[in-house]
Amino acid sequence: MNCDGQAASDLALQIVDAMGLVMRTATVQRTTKETDIAITINLDGSGEYHVSTGIGFLDHMVEQLSRHSLIDIRMDVKGDLHIDQHHTVEDSALALGEAMAKALGDKRGITRYGDAHSPMDETLTRCVLDISGRPHCVWKSSFSQPRLGEMDTELFSHWFQSFSQAAGITLHIETIYGENNHHIAESMYKALARALRQAIEIDPRKGDMIPSTKGVL
Repeated sequence: MNCDGQAASDLALQIVDAMGLVMRTATVQRTTKETDIAITINLDGSGEYHVSTGIGFLDHMVEQLSRHSLIDIRMDVKGDLHIDQHHTVEDSALALGEAMAKALGDKRGITRYGDAHSPMDETLTRCVLDISGRPHCVWKSSFSQPRLGEMDTELFSHWFQSFSQAAGITLHIETIYGENNHHIAESMYKALARALRQAIEIDPRKGDMIPSTKGVL
């Protein structure tokens, strides 16, 4: 990082500290007849994670999200996998999105917008998002096989839709091209991670302002 970049980073940390947001954390407990979920996140973390959903491939994707966004995520999920994976995937995404919204609070000083391209060998995925308080998901991707590991590939779109809904994020995610199904899925989560990292950062030029002319998000 150059001197100007370091100065901007130091200023951002000072602003976060002044706002009392050094540790923007949240814990969410979601218990239903279908799932029992405990999630803790730290937006100002270093990408540390502990993820246990009972679905190995989903664990791998949430770990990628944590590592590349630098959001610390602890996620423990017990779901009715003896029925199918739907409730576990949906509810864990809803709980993670809820934790994200809770940790962001009134969103003072954040950059708000994020965009990223994530290449993975022959695959390229684009993610553009707005932490707007208006949940909307446009998901454009497809898979040529029904499962990755033990995870049903039809549930990926549902995960992104559920996450954006609970987080209050306008989310556009598109696989521009790709062939390998593992690469397609992983590039989506890495693109989301990089876009989130950008959007949740404190902008040193905004101070403690709400990033909207409405004064609220």
